Amino acid sequence: MNILPGFYSERNKGHKTGRILFGLSVLLAVSICLGLAAGSSVLDLPAVVLELLEGSASSPGARILLHVRLPRVCAALLAGAALAVSGVLIQAVLSNPLASPNVIGVNGGAGFFTFLTMALFPANREWLAAGAFLGALCAAMLIYAVASGAGAGKLTIILAGMAVGSIFTAGMNAIKTFFPDTLYNGSSFLIGGFSGVAGQDLTPAWMGITAGILAACLYSRRTDVLCLGEETAFSLGLPVKQTRFFLILIACILAGSAVSFSGLISFVGLLVPHIARRLSGTAHRVLIPASALLGASFVTLCDLASRVLFAPYEIPVGILLSLVGGPFFLFLIVKQRNRRGGGR
Repeated sequence: MNILPGFYSERNKGHKTGRILFGLSVLLAVSICLGLAAGSSVLDLPAVVLELLEGSASSPGARILLHVRLPRVCAALLAGAALAVSGVLIQAVLSNPLASPNVIGVNGGAGFFTFLTMALFPANREWLAAGAFLGALCAAMLIYAVASGAGAGKLTIILAGMAVGSIFTAGMNAIKTFFPDTLYNGSSFLIGGFSGVAGQDLTPAWMGITAGILAACLYSRRTDVLCLGEETAFSLGLPVKQTRFFLILIACILAGSAVSFSGLISFVGLLVPHIARRLSGTAHRVLIPASALLGASFVTLCDLASRVLFAPYEIPVGILLSLVGGPFFLFLIVKQRNRRGGGR
C-alpha cells in the first residue's frame, strides 16, 4: 500500500514532463512557421511549400523561402538551442545562476578565435567552427581555473569572466583594425545576428550542436549528482573532475559552434535556463531538452521581431536580445544579493 502514493506521484510527474515538452514543441513549430512566413513580405507558406515539394522553385516566394528565410530560421534554431543548453551546463558546473556563455567570457573567446581564423585563413570558412570552439575552450578553462582557486566566490567568477570577455573583445577590435579587408561582416559579427547566413555556414556547426545536445542529455543524471555538491557527488562515486571537464567541453562545443555563424549573441544562455527551470524544475533530464526547445523558439521569435518591428528597416537580433537580457541580468544580481542578505 505504501508503494502506491509514490507510484502515482512518479506517474503524475511523468505526465507533467510530457505536457511541458509537448507544449514547448508546439511553441517551436509555431515559431518556425512564423519565421518562415513573416518578414518584409508575407509568404503563403502552404502554397510555397507545395511548390517546392513539386520540384519547382521558380516563383519569388519559393526563392525567398529556400535561399533567405530557411537558412536564417535554421540558424536561429541552432544558435538558440546551443546557447541555452550551454548556459545550463555552465551554471551547473560553476554552481552559479548568474553564469552564461557571454557573461563569463566564453562567447568572447569564441569570437576572438573566429576573428583570428578569418584573418589568417580568409578562404577557409569551414574552419570557423573549429576556431570558435578552441576560443570558447580557452576562455572556459581560464574561468574554471579561477573558480577552482581558493576563496573564489560566485561574484568573483562573474567579475573575472567579464574581465576575460573584455580582453577578448579588445583582441577582436584589434584584429578588425589590422585586417579590415579579410573580415567580412566584422561589425555585424560583434553585434550578433543572422542576416546573410547561408546554408554552407551551418554545415560544420550543426553537427557539433547536435552532438553536444545529445551528449548533454546523456550526462543529465551525472549533472544532477554534480549539482548536489562536490563532496556529496564524490561520496556517490561520481568522478567529479572528469565530469566537470567533460561538461565544460560540451558547453564550449555548443557555444563555439553557435558563435561561428551567429556572432556574439548575448544573454540567451542566461535568460532561457532560468525560464525553463521555472517550467520544468531542476532535473537536468528534463531541463536540458526543455531549454533546447525554448531557446530555439525564443531566438527564432526574437529574430522575427527584429525583422518586422521596424520594417522596412531591420535591426540585428543581438541588439534586441541585449535590450531584453541586460535588465534581466541586473534583476538576477539584485535578487542574489537580497538572498544573501536575508540569510545573515
